[in-house]
Amino acid sequence: MSKNLKDNLSSKYFEAANKLNSKSSRSRIVAYVESYDDVFFWRSVLSRFENEERFFEVMLPSHDLKLERGKKAVLMNLLSKKVGENMIACVDADYDFLIQGRTSASKEVVSNPFIFHTYAYSIENLQCYGPSLHDVCVAVTLNDHAIFDMNEFLRQYSIAIFPLFVWSIWYYRISEYKDFSITDFNRVIEIGNFVIENADDIISRVRHKVAHKVKQLQQKNPNAKESYLKLKQELKRMGVSADNTYLYIQGHQLFDKVVVPMMKKVCDRLVREREREIQKQSMHNTQYRNEMSCYTKSVEDLTSILKRNVGYMRSVPFLHIVNDVEQFLKKNEEKKQMGEEKDNPSAQKNQT
Repeated sequence: MSKNLKDNLSSKYFEAANKLNSKSSRSRIVAYVESYDDVFFWRSVLSRFENEERFFEVMLPSHDLKLERGKKAVLMNLLSKKVGENMIACVDADYDFLIQGRTSASKEVVSNPFIFHTYAYSIENLQCYGPSLHDVCVAVTLNDHAIFDMNEFLRQYSIAIFPLFVWSIWYYRISEYKDFSITDFNRVIEIGNFVIENADDIISRVRHKVAHKVKQLQQKNPNAKESYLKLKQELKRMGVSADNTYLYIQGHQLFDKVVVPMMKKVCDRLVREREREIQKQSMHNTQYRNEMSCYTKSVEDLTSILKRNVGYMRSVPFLHIVNDVEQFLKKNEEKKQMGEEKDNPSAQKNQT
């Protein structure tokens, strides 16, 4: 092959590659999120939908739009009709998904086609997805010994708090949450100091506190039995069950007060176990110091790793989010095709 032909083919190859990869040749869809922590999560959702025709840019509302960070600001942006096919908002569901339009914010979250929400209360809940927590511990400690079933603990915890959680949603649906707020709910479901050996006692204590509060609310609302049971069944149809209630409670409460304390105790024990193994297997002090230095440098920070946990991609809420984005893009494509046919009637005629 001649040098000129090689150069010509090479030039055409790089020209085609640049055209394919250049963002200027693709349509941009801006995805506004609530906080810096949300950027990585929503990137994990949207990146799978990028191709040679479109790409997403995940960002916080800019000063140009005269918006502050947070769901309220994002929703105000929507209400002012600044979003559309090329501009979307991605928010935590909070209680807005479960109260199903009882407030103006909830109406926007559940019905606006340009809003995408987490279904779970927040991204923190999904980062704490039970089946993924052992993998997080391995990433932190480099020790694959399963010493405690964290997923089962969250399942038992969910079963314990579920009856009171239904009451919490009940109060928010009738807009009487001042009588039983999320803060009140969180006080009841606190686990206190976590000790691995006392995990069963912790669940029993929470169950006892929940039963006491449920009895109080039943006495306070003697005519609510029918509406309570109806709501309970509706929540189950929406994906909330006694087994997974932890996904729908306040995210910071779950992350900071339940999961991180539990995982710290597990990770600390795994680290000590690995250190004992190094000490036992070392032939002399120099080898021990070298191995310990290498291991210590390899151990990661739990909170940082947990915030980058993507094990939630196996969860049902995440699959719902992906489906919502798929439907949004499908409708965009349909509108685009209809527009092209309208602008080019002869092409439509030829197709028929």
